Amino acid sequence: MDATSDLRVFVRVMDRGNFSQAAKDLGLTPSAVSKLVSRLEDRLGVRLLERSTRRLALTPEGETFLVRARRIVTDIEEAEAEVARVRGAPRGKLRINSGTAFGLHQLTLALPDFLVRYPEIDIELSITDRLVDLIEEQTDIAVRSGHIPEGPFVQRKLADLQRVICAAPSYLQQRGTPQSAADLKAHDCIVVAGPGLNRWPFKTRTGIDVVEVRPRVTTDNAEAALRMAIEGGGIVRLSDVIVGDPLQKGELVPLLTATHHVEPFPLAAIYPTGRNRLPRVAVFIEFLRERFGHTPWRIPEIPPPPV
Repeated sequence: MDATSDLRVFVRVMDRGNFSQAAKDLGLTPSAVSKLVSRLEDRLGVRLLERSTRRLALTPEGETFLVRARRIVTDIEEAEAEVARVRGAPRGKLRINSGTAFGLHQLTLALPDFLVRYPEIDIELSITDRLVDLIEEQTDIAVRSGHIPEGPFVQRKLADLQRVICAAPSYLQQRGTPQSAADLKAHDCIVVAGPGLNRWPFKTRTGIDVVEVRPRVTTDNAEAALRMAIEGGGIVRLSDVIVGDPLQKGELVPLLTATHHVEPFPLAAIYPTGRNRLPRVAVFIEFLRERFGHTPWRIPEIPPPPV
């Protein structure tokens, strides 16, 4: 391997946190990866890593070197992608990040079609509700909803999402169906933790009235809230991207649709500035717009968000 390959190995080790996972990604043995990192250290004349049986830790020199190494590896990948674009079909590894709800209920169902369409692209998919640092974690593109903090990246809106109030038929049979926003105070509500997510807005004759529901269950995971609701655990207010399928199947029933104030919030593709020049990223953005721009999860009887 040459110096460039050593850089790739070092960056991959730090991305994965250990030699074993990096070796698996690179098709090498852990001992070979360890030797390559040692060779890099010998060439530089400094120790980059402190090794222990439990973890790897960067030395101060390693921290400085990793920043530049990431930049070099990214530049090389972009140069290779430019050559690939000229040569033909998009290729290479596409690193994608997605939130849990969209990732599990929509994106993972669509990716097989993308792989068939672009057989020379490999995917590394991360699904987490944690906001990742796209640069630091070498992510090509993220798909996120709601408020997205400012940063050195580009946002491309894909669709508008909306939240739906719903509950399982079994819960409604046992506890009754709320006929007004005020009735929610007598019901068990399942709330996803987050600023203002227990404050549900409703239309009135004079404007918008916000009802602060009493959460019987609070969770930091929308998927957990969905599962509890389907099992009859209470009333939820979740994005249509996650409840669309259970509503169609009759596992959940929409509630208070006439008065619930729909507040659309964006689903967007986010990528570091300039990363869309990579053919694999460009074709994935177009695939997302084609697949999700018409909101295939939207339920007809639930009014669309206002324009």
